Amino acid sequence: MKIIPLKEGNFSTNTTKDFTLLTEENFDTIKGIKMSVTPFLIITEKDIIILDAGIGWKNESGKTVISELLEKENINPNQITKVLLSHLHKDHIETTITRTEKGFEATFPNAEIYIQKRELDFAMENQESHSFDFDTLEKLIELDNIVWMDDDKGNISDEISFEVVGGHTPFMQVFWIKENNETVFYGADDLPQESYLKYHLAYKSDFDGKKAMELRIKWQEEAIENHWKILLYHDLDKAILEL
Repeated sequence: MKIIPLKEGNFSTNTTKDFTLLTEENFDTIKGIKMSVTPFLIITEKDIIILDAGIGWKNESGKTVISELLEKENINPNQITKVLLSHLHKDHIETTITRTEKGFEATFPNAEIYIQKRELDFAMENQESHSFDFDTLEKLIELDNIVWMDDDKGNISDEISFEVVGGHTPFMQVFWIKENNETVFYGADDLPQESYLKYHLAYKSDFDGKKAMELRIKWQEEAIENHWKILLYHDLDKAILEL
């Protein structure tokens, strides 16, 4: 399979979850948590997949970074067959919709968008949370091409499996894509950066930091044993990790 990071950039985020693009000029002076935002394009024999959907960052021309990266790969948004969403925080869903003069439309009109129903319920019970963009979320769930998921684990296709693991959010799900003896693993925000494997810490920013830490230890052992390629959504420097 072909794995293409769709990196929107490196950002700083504050307590109200506002994102500021990091540059060479402001990197050392700007405050906040530093992270990349890197959705992934996965091309298999059967599917063209988007793994999480970023914050919809736009460049100076007004086009989204993700749309330009897809153009560079000669991929039309109509060709995307599946969008796999790990959870519904605003930095993971924005590019699922495109705002228009008449309202909004699906950015990937022919794709099935996979969402955990329990994750949506959790979001809607936390209207005060800065982690969610409810304007985007409410538009997203109006789309016709959503596949609502409610199982704890299972298969989306012969190549794609998922498991609801919690940790970062109560019902966050992770994905495996397997094809031709190659396994790609996406741990989303339970395993967003390589440093999370070096330091076994329970992060207060997670809903259940201890569980997320325990999952990382387990996944690291499995990744080494089975030669997974690990996709890192928030790592500043590295998008794909091979152990």
